[in-house]
Amino acid sequence: MKGFGRVLTAMVTPMTESGDVAYEEASRLAQHLVETGSDGIVVAGTTGESPVLTFEEKRRLFAVVREAVGERAAVVAGTGSNNTAAAIELTKEAEKLGCDGVMLVTPYYNKPSQEGLYQHFRAIARETKLPILLYNVPGRTSVNLLPATVARLAEIENIVAVKEASGNMDQVAEIRRRTPADFLIYSGDDALTLPILAVGGHGIVSVASHVAGKMIKEMVNSYLAGDVVKAGELHLKLFPLFKVLFITTNPVPVKKALELIGIKAGPPRLPLVRATEQETAAIAEELRKLALLK
Repeated sequence: MKGFGRVLTAMVTPMTESGDVAYEEASRLAQHLVETGSDGIVVAGTTGESPVLTFEEKRRLFAVVREAVGERAAVVAGTGSNNTAAAIELTKEAEKLGCDGVMLVTPYYNKPSQEGLYQHFRAIARETKLPILLYNVPGRTSVNLLPATVARLAEIENIVAVKEASGNMDQVAEIRRRTPADFLIYSGDDALTLPILAVGGHGIVSVASHVAGKMIKEMVNSYLAGDVVKAGELHLKLFPLFKVLFITTNPVPVKKALELIGIKAGPPRLPLVRATEQETAAIAEELRKLALLK
């Protein structure tokens, strides 16, 4: 399997008020996402609060989402870590549980060199048959996976894609220039989906698709069908939503947005805290403009 679809949602992890993972709500949310345009679901990524989930919580989430969506959508397990051995262990669990692929974030805090990044991802790839989606988000990890390193990694058979969230379009274009046509580039930023498609990107790993999945899918499909004008109109219509969902640290705003449209996502876990009244008002305003409020 070389791809995971065009529109993937980086799913939040629903929590109870006491801070436990709400697995039944996770199942309901996964089904909602499939029904509103998601071709795939990334479980326990950054938006899923991976830094504060235990190994067992992640493992159970993979199983719950896999069962909830069946074969209707790809399930991509967030198994990345700054500990290579831990990432290998969780990746093996994801494979046993029937996930369609794994997403591996660049190691955070350690600040490895480009050679260290290459060896980290290579070591994990050698321990699994699952297709791998690399995840570059230097704003979170303090390390940037450079195009030359992505090109080296793309030579490894089961490293098939990258989620690019550097915000640097020059970097995205350079990755496209250096990698084979069947190596897929996903935008890691909703606001850059259309620009990245224009330079050879494949799709989006989206946050906003939690609440506007159908419109995002329409935007992507319009572009792919050659209706660039319509795609541009939808991009501009959605742009304020894309921005307000990052008014504070992700996934705080999108959890509030889900609550506002009637889906129980619960609070974030500490050290993240709920959206403020002012942030909530701003989020609600953009949802209202798009007729998304229940």
